Amino acid sequence: MPVDGSNALLRWYAVDKRRLPWRAEAGEQPDPYRVWLSEVMLQQTTVAAVRPYFARFIAKWPTVEALAAAPEGEVMAAWAGLGYYARARNLIACARRVAGEHGGRFPPTEAELRRLPGIGRYIAAAVAAIAFGARAVAVDTNVERVVARLFAVREPPPSGRATLYALADKITPAERSGDFAQAMMDLGATICTPRDPACARCPLAPGCAARAEGVPQLYPIKAARAPKPRRQGIAYWLEHDGDVLLVRRPARGLLGGMLGLPTGAWGDGPAPAAPAAAAWDEAGAVDHVFTHFALSLRLLCAAAKERAPEQIWWPIDRLDEAGLPTLFVKAAARGREWRERR
Repeated sequence: MPVDGSNALLRWYAVDKRRLPWRAEAGEQPDPYRVWLSEVMLQQTTVAAVRPYFARFIAKWPTVEALAAAPEGEVMAAWAGLGYYARARNLIACARRVAGEHGGRFPPTEAELRRLPGIGRYIAAAVAAIAFGARAVAVDTNVERVVARLFAVREPPPSGRATLYALADKITPAERSGDFAQAMMDLGATICTPRDPACARCPLAPGCAARAEGVPQLYPIKAARAPKPRRQGIAYWLEHDGDVLLVRRPARGLLGGMLGLPTGAWGDGPAPAAPAAAAWDEAGAVDHVFTHFALSLRLLCAAAKERAPEQIWWPIDRLDEAGLPTLFVKAAARGREWRERR
């Protein structure tokens, strides 16, 4: 990276930065709540996917105190479809900690931020740098790619991540590190893309080792991926008088705290007990990929003769309001198809 690299990048950012709803406009003070909320949502998720969720959250809960006071089920339902639901549970826990122990104000340092639920090294650095102007090194996937190409880093993850972080630390300026981090993110998202990077338009091109080699798209070097194991499962669509039976999943574990169709364990064990004695019909299966495994979920459907008052019965024509995770949205579509065939 040339001596003037950071300045060239910041000049580029001043003109070509992305206009994102969580970013402060020129002359405005960044809102730590909006920065934190967006960074939690953006973990392993695209900007395009996050935009509508962010807008809905801000409209409904404009401050961290408002989010902290919200019922957990309501927040989980609003998060539905964004995936990685542990983030939503940590979001609620963090908001309540900030509201209850910090007077509604996020602490300004990386060390203090990392003591909050769900905040790791990257989010702590991003919030400290962007919201508070601290000198911090925020390295997301886009930044990793830019740094890997700048220095032609041949070390694959996970060990290569330590090298990339050290190099990012080396080039992060003492001043305006928040703008620098966002500029690196934008550069990776718009110019230094995974495929066909637009090197001719890159402000860092003169000092880029991968460009000098003529093969920037080969970086970052990727480790070989092991195939994901496949699990089997069963879900139940039980309806009664226009409603379908839902259950609240345990707070901890996969899809924790979310509403869903009744299921059993997802593995090779015995089939789960049905939620009621009924004439169950096979309605096909849906496939879904989680972080660590792929799931094939069979759906059994039936009509119940009666219902228990303590159960959760949801109107089928308003099922879209239940905030179901994507897996159960897919299964519910199969359930609706079964209803139409009856």
